[in-house]
Amino acid sequence: MTEVTRLFDFPYHQLKNNPNNAALVTKYNGEWIKTSTQEYIDKANAISRALLKLGVNKNDKIALISTTNRTEWNIMDIGILQTGAQNIPIYPTISAEDYEYVLNHSESIYCFVSDEEVLEKVNKVKKNTSIKEVYSFNKIDGCKHYSELLELGKDTLNQDEVEARKNDVKPSDLATIIYTSGTTGKPKGVMLSHWNITSNALDSSPRVPFKEGTTTKVLSFLPICHVFERVLIYVYQYAGNSIYYAEAIDKIGDNAKEIKPNMMSVVPRLLEKVYDKIMAKAEELTGIKKALFYWAVSLGEIWEPYKKNGAWYELKLSIANKLIFSKWREALGGELHTMVSGSAALQPRLTRIFSAAGMQVMEGYGLTETSPVVSVGKYADNMFKVGCVGIPINNVEVKIADDGEILIKGPNVMLGYYKDPEKTESVMTGNYFHTGDKGEIDADGFLKITGRKKEMFKTSGGKYIIPTLLENELKQSRFIEQIMVIGEGEKMPAALIQPNFEFIQEWIERKKLSIENSYEDICNSEIIQARIQKEVDACNKKFGKWEQIKRFELTPDIWSIDSGHLTPTMKMKRAIIKNMYSELIEKIYRPS
Repeated sequence: MTEVTRLFDFPYHQLKNNPNNAALVTKYNGEWIKTSTQEYIDKANAISRALLKLGVNKNDKIALISTTNRTEWNIMDIGILQTGAQNIPIYPTISAEDYEYVLNHSESIYCFVSDEEVLEKVNKVKKNTSIKEVYSFNKIDGCKHYSELLELGKDTLNQDEVEARKNDVKPSDLATIIYTSGTTGKPKGVMLSHWNITSNALDSSPRVPFKEGTTTKVLSFLPICHVFERVLIYVYQYAGNSIYYAEAIDKIGDNAKEIKPNMMSVVPRLLEKVYDKIMAKAEELTGIKKALFYWAVSLGEIWEPYKKNGAWYELKLSIANKLIFSKWREALGGELHTMVSGSAALQPRLTRIFSAAGMQVMEGYGLTETSPVVSVGKYADNMFKVGCVGIPINNVEVKIADDGEILIKGPNVMLGYYKDPEKTESVMTGNYFHTGDKGEIDADGFLKITGRKKEMFKTSGGKYIIPTLLENELKQSRFIEQIMVIGEGEKMPAALIQPNFEFIQEWIERKKLSIENSYEDICNSEIIQARIQKEVDACNKKFGKWEQIKRFELTPDIWSIDSGHLTPTMKMKRAIIKNMYSELIEKIYRPS
């Protein structure tokens, strides 16, 4: 087989062209267990045979819910798709009620879970769904284990039937329904065909800096249930890479030191946290070490690609790399050369600093509805520019509408929203998908995102405010963890701010201030309020008078997925946050 047109073609392509003894690697009980390309395919076929024996038909839906990425997810993915059924990935962090909604809306008949926590949520709602059986990847008392299917599928007598099912799957057939974590209302089921995702993986592959003749090691930790990480997994399989699954998000540093990855995908929030931890450690340095550290960072802050800063700058940077940045790389295994960033806007400062440190950050742009990649940077071939999300990939057309909205056309645009033709119609004009994002394309063909169409608002004075511009600027402050700019229909912009409590607690200790450590006390402290006001004042200088944040209130809660502030992809649920802090908003605009 040479042509890859369906998702389950990827492992077979790898077997023929780049067979790998460590195609998928997951840590179990403290040991990295490798699965070869051949074993991956053999197990996927066993799952397909077992599913046929269970009576799974073409277009049946099977749900996968895993707290962490793991080899079993990929085996199930290929095993399900080969039968002509669809894989329904579900975010592990959503509520049991949302599980119930997705399982019912998708009409899933089987569900595979990773662990007890997920199983508990599924069991709460199972009786209200059409789920026939739940299988787990971990061994859990009272739950069928996924190995029972491998055992059931051991007998190869019905492999001919599996082959017939595979041959019956067309590239245009539905492969998966991904429920987007909408910032309002119930999640929408995005229908993606085999070719939607396959074409996107193939068209994205030339942008990934794999080194010829070597096996790239990838560390994967972003949720595979999200199409961003999932399409990258197919890209890595296509290239014959080794994919190592991190144990958990807080184990990334430890896992990176163990496996020494060459690449990983990230979201901006993670890079912000890594940077904050590095900077917190720097505060403990003294004398010449501290001076050298901040000198290196200041060099990083003005980094430009393609040695545009000249030979003298590059000489200083090489010294900074030897003395300071080499230690940053060592903390992530020492071999990491590229990070692909998606899901939200990345601060240009972080792009510069990490790239200066020898870990280039390639920012990309896409949506679930576009499978997802629309554009992505690449250092080679002059396809990289700080503050932009690269150049659109092959076969994907980007058009900027008269009102600035980004429109997308290509083989990656979804089939539609499941069971919702009206909503589908509302986001399509002919073959163009309306992203809801605003952007511009510069003279060199680079795409720049300027904000969300829906999030832009008018003050009572008729002035337009793009909150994301102010928010992205202020989130660069180490004192601020989350910020939401408000002011629609009001006389001025204001902000709700969740302080970076961890950093502020360290800062209080370092400054020997007499402020209690509780979140409530931090928010009520005049010293803290004044310090954050300094950050707001510095930000305001970069904006017009009508855009400047005139007042803010600090919230004593951690904004999180579990608390309902954020979607599973870490986007703010603006309407919910407004509702949660309606009293603080009243205090800002209508003080008693």
